[in-house]
Amino acid sequence: MKKVFFTVCSVIFTFTSFAQTKKVLADKIIATVGDKIILRSDIENSIHDMQRQNISVPPNASCLLLQQALALKALVIQAERDSLPVSDEDVDAEIDNKIRYYIQQYGSKEILEQVAGKTVFQLKEEFKPVVRDQKLAAAERDKIVGNVRITPKEVEAYYNKIPKDSLHFYESQLEVGQIVIYPKPSRDLENYAIDQLKEYKKEVEDGSKKFEVLASLFSDDPGSKDKGGMYEINRNETQFDPVFLAKAFSLKDGQISNVFKTKFGYHIIQMVSRRGDDATIRHILKVPQVSSVEINAAKEKLDSIRTLLVDGKLQFGEAVSKFSEDDASKFTGGLITGPDGQSTLLSIDQLDKDLVLRLKDLKVGEYSSPEEYMDPSSGKKAVRIVEIKSETQPHRENLKDDYDKVAQRALEEKKNQALDDWFAQKMSGFYINVSKDYASCPEVKDWTGERTTAGN
Repeated sequence: MKKVFFTVCSVIFTFTSFAQTKKVLADKIIATVGDKIILRSDIENSIHDMQRQNISVPPNASCLLLQQALALKALVIQAERDSLPVSDEDVDAEIDNKIRYYIQQYGSKEILEQVAGKTVFQLKEEFKPVVRDQKLAAAERDKIVGNVRITPKEVEAYYNKIPKDSLHFYESQLEVGQIVIYPKPSRDLENYAIDQLKEYKKEVEDGSKKFEVLASLFSDDPGSKDKGGMYEINRNETQFDPVFLAKAFSLKDGQISNVFKTKFGYHIIQMVSRRGDDATIRHILKVPQVSSVEINAAKEKLDSIRTLLVDGKLQFGEAVSKFSEDDASKFTGGLITGPDGQSTLLSIDQLDKDLVLRLKDLKVGEYSSPEEYMDPSSGKKAVRIVEIKSETQPHRENLKDDYDKVAQRALEEKKNQALDDWFAQKMSGFYINVSKDYASCPEVKDWTGERTTAGN
């Protein structure tokens, strides 16, 4: 049993169910684990999914994927024996996320259904056994390795086994804090945006214009502008503004909302279709422009805050809590995080270009002057001051500077070993039958030994 199962499986089998909507000729059962079957299409479709996602496909991909499938089925069987709970609600929530992902990738529900040759309802039904197996396997794995811990001595031993020329090389990383203010537009400019949206609503309702055309031409939302303002949404999603969701789900099919405001600006929404907690909508966003007067006022406010920081009369975290208007960094003490929303030590290429320019003349602990910039997350003009909280130098991985990273890898290796030990102990308790087509796979022989058959 090679330690590949949980480093790859979560990527591959996340998408297998959708690939199974494609027709596969001459399908057959190539393996069984207990009463669980593995089809040739499971393997072939997983490879197709890897290619579609631009994941490198190794020469022995079929053997590795069959090994992963065997392991997954064994974990599912053991989870069922252990009566590990997986609720219908958890399965349905995961499926909804998958469907939303595919709709986003293909552009609309209709295109997804056309490509798949099935309705969204049919796709959801096909996802259920795959997702349930994933969750059962994950629950059993957590039971097996959940109590695995690692000591500093083990971390050191793991590190010392790594050839020196194979140690990671880390570029310089920065920890950057910011205090952000969004200048407020004048009432006249807000009224202008509102009047524009009222006119768009009138033109659609009287039939002189199409909503999607107006959205493509005039919406200030880059995320939906090229799709005619379209979004697939779910009532329980957290990525959308709650006011936006509440307004959308108050509409009937074809209805257009009145103008309303969120933190992003002013909107109108057209309900295209609704299916319970899922809906297809179009919207137009107008972000009122701010003038140099409002921008200069924000700069003056931040300059006063900077003076207090430099004089030691105000702590950075306190200033963030009192004055910063950036939700993303407000609850991290002002620290900018990476794409995962957690990492605060970031390389230069993980920071926006405008910020990099502001940092080049700063030293650790220094504060920039207030600068105007375009916030990429909201599309709004904003003003900020930034501080370099810490900076690491380019270096080869070592235990002093990178202990947490090394410890995490060492812990994963120990968990994988625990999982291997569990399989070695339990394998004889599973009936495993593999087709002669895969009998030459070394990975499969690890699983079946003399039990590999040539009869199927």
